[in-house]
Amino acid sequence: MSLHDLPTLYVVATPIGNLQDISLRALEVLKNVDAIAAEDTRHTSHLLSHFAIQRKLIAVHEHNEQKSAQLLLERLHSGESIALVTDAGTPGISDPGAIVVDVLREAGVNVVPVPGASAVVTALSASGITANGFLFHGFLPASGSQRRKTLETLKDYPVTLVFYEAPHRIAEALAEMAAELGGERPAALCRELTKLHETFYRGTLVEL
Repeated sequence: MSLHDLPTLYVVATPIGNLQDISLRALEVLKNVDAIAAEDTRHTSHLLSHFAIQRKLIAVHEHNEQKSAQLLLERLHSGESIALVTDAGTPGISDPGAIVVDVLREAGVNVVPVPGASAVVTALSASGITANGFLFHGFLPASGSQRRKTLETLKDYPVTLVFYEAPHRIAEALAEMAAELGGERPAALCRELTKLHETFYRGTLVEL
């Protein structure tokens, strides 16, 4: 495989748990770009080390994404190609990356997706709950009152609803989902996807 002749930002999906889920194309891109923009450079270092890849790492996380986009733009304009990765899954999907891509596209930079793992799609594929398509909301608000208001706005959508939630809030969130979305609504709770202790729980919201 040869990379593009133009300076390019590659938006590279990385494994959400099992490192063997990385694609051959992703590995080839990571080996051949000039630098890798990573959400957590320490985390990405472990991934690169596992596959014997050595590349310069640039920190790009949610607190510096706008500033980092300008730095990446300068490097791309100088002729470099850069891979953008997050700690797990696909950049920009409830993870940093969307701001960088937006800024660079507006500046006319060549942006190429390198698809792969995504927790939302992984969960859906093994949940058996996909009636009428799905709406991926991402993380619910941390505040209970805001969370309930958000759920109330979604309750009449005739599709499967998909959320991310922090482990320490899951019990409270499920109780609020049962109250706002209907306790008999079929649901699945998926955790540790692709990892040793991967678990799927199926039932109604009240049962969960």
